[in-house]
Amino acid sequence: MASKSKIEKQKRNRRLIDKFAAKRKALKEAGDYAALAKLPRSSSPTRLRRICQLTGRSRGNFRKFQISRIMLRDMALDGLIPGMKKASW
Repeated sequence: MASKSKIEKQKRNRRLIDKFAAKRKALKEAGDYAALAKLPRSSSPTRLRRICQLTGRSRGNFRKFQISRIMLRDMALDGLIPGMKKASW
């Protein structure tokens, strides 16, 4: 399990991206790359990494649920995800 600080950092970066999204878009359309470079680095959406929202695991994540494959399986078996059940044949 990843550290709590990693999860909190991701949340902080997401807020920063939302805060500067409109300004960043306007600067890109105007072609003002000098002013764009002066914005905080973490305000760029490419700096985000897709991690599990529960554990912070960086690999094997499902975009739809924003959780890792391990947590998805545990939650599905516990019945916490509506409509999902274990396959058997």
